Amino acid sequence: MILSYGSQQDYDGMAGKGTGKPAWTAAEVAAMVEFMTDFNNGLEASGELVETRALVDPVHTRRIGSKDGAPFVTDGPYAETQEVLAGYWIIECESFDRATEIAAGLGKCPGPAHIADTAYADVRPLAEAPPEFG
Repeated sequence: MILSYGSQQDYDGMAGKGTGKPAWTAAEVAAMVEFMTDFNNGLEASGELVETRALVDPVHTRRIGSKDGAPFVTDGPYAETQEVLAGYWIIECESFDRATEIAAGLGKCPGPAHIADTAYADVRPLAEAPPEFG
């Protein structure tokens, strides 16, 4: 699984709002969408793409937890600098190295310099069975 991250500020910037970070231009958003479409189409053509999804703005998130045995729900927005999962790709490929190579390709995604300088993705294998503890 390849995981990408962003903050509410990043989502606001892509929507053309400069809230703490510069707003993206329409051309920057279009270039990013085109890159992601081509990236996904390439994975689909190679047979490596299982599923991919982008997630909506963090402001639409609810966090559910428990305190002193009682459940609680916290609505967004999160602090604008807090990074959250922005999207993911589930891929099926020959090795962890190949998954890393695919994820590294995301570094070619166009966008404002302040995004490119801090963007990253995680690559994590999916568990095939429950872990054995003991």
